[in-house]
Amino acid sequence: MDLNFTAEELAFRNEIHQWVAESLPQDLSHKVLNSLRLSRDDLQRWAKILGKKGWLGYGWPKQFGGPGWNAVQKHLFEEECALAGAPRIVPFGPVMVAPVIMAFGNAEQHKRFLPGIASGEVWWSQGYSEPGSGSDLASLKTRAERVGDKYIVNGQKTWTTLGQYGEWIFCLVRTSSDGKPQTGISFLLIDMKSPGITVRPIITMDGEHEVNEVFFDNVEVPAENLIGEENKGWTYAKHLLAHERTNIADVNRAKRELERLKRTAKTEGLYDDQRFRDQIALLEVDVVALEMMVLRVLSAEKSGKASLDIAGLLKIRGSEIQQRYTELMMLAAGPFSVPYVHEAMEAGWQGDFAGAALCAPLAGTYFNMRKTTIYGGSNEVQRNIVAQTVLGA
Repeated sequence: MDLNFTAEELAFRNEIHQWVAESLPQDLSHKVLNSLRLSRDDLQRWAKILGKKGWLGYGWPKQFGGPGWNAVQKHLFEEECALAGAPRIVPFGPVMVAPVIMAFGNAEQHKRFLPGIASGEVWWSQGYSEPGSGSDLASLKTRAERVGDKYIVNGQKTWTTLGQYGEWIFCLVRTSSDGKPQTGISFLLIDMKSPGITVRPIITMDGEHEVNEVFFDNVEVPAENLIGEENKGWTYAKHLLAHERTNIADVNRAKRELERLKRTAKTEGLYDDQRFRDQIALLEVDVVALEMMVLRVLSAEKSGKASLDIAGLLKIRGSEIQQRYTELMMLAAGPFSVPYVHEAMEAGWQGDFAGAALCAPLAGTYFNMRKTTIYGGSNEVQRNIVAQTVLGA
């Protein structure tokens, strides 16, 4: 197994590097590299730039309008975007629901939904978790009853990330109560402008409106918006969750934030502290190990071998690393990490303080990353899955 990049791959990387350097707006890069708030317009602007280039669906095959890149090329694209300070691609459309539509949708659904996702014009949200149904997703209760040529949907979804911006939402709904819980779930695409949908904000401890509750009250959904077969949604959900958990690992952002941690520690004079530098070294070893794990998967895919089924393991390690680097940043920044008044930061409150520009939003980032070991399937549940599927325990 060769984990080194070929000359062709390095040339591809250079092409991506140059394009991102020329195309990424500097104000967006500044916000990302300093963890400042990104608005809907910020996220949409970068998505549309990528969409115009044909790279928002960077993981898509050519037959659906994507670039047809292999696994290594996709990894290099993600890494160059992350290191340059590009906003993360909001994954719900291009990374999560699009592969499900491609794999299980019909030709009409391909034609109807994929172009708007590829261009960045249509904002998608995810409707999976419910109160009492998170890691045990098969216990979901939101119900869709078939009435003629439509479904009537009633229920509630929660922790819907950026749902306040959503134009469409893909939902797991219960269409049958017979047999095992997994066998009665269907996969519906729902227009969020439909009457009966209410989105209520959940304000997190950092003061942000990132997640929401979404209520469905007799919402009418055309039956043609059903993906695949009725009661087969659990199969499609597992297909999607593999993409979500791999995305959560986000080794490229970890590499970028590791460098930010080093800069912060040097600015604050902590880099000369041997014990603190040891903690940075331990973190760096784990980031490199995570990258090697990702490259092993890519090497297997490139050689045509069966890909390693380690999405859960990537999620575990990636989410724990994210929590560790935010914690170390807080320790390095000290008092500068505490203030978190959005308007003041965006107005440049830091002034001439040496470390403030690096440190200002760290408290909010630290609080926000507490969720990473829970969403996408809690790490405790993922360890059980890894034990069963990877280790055979």
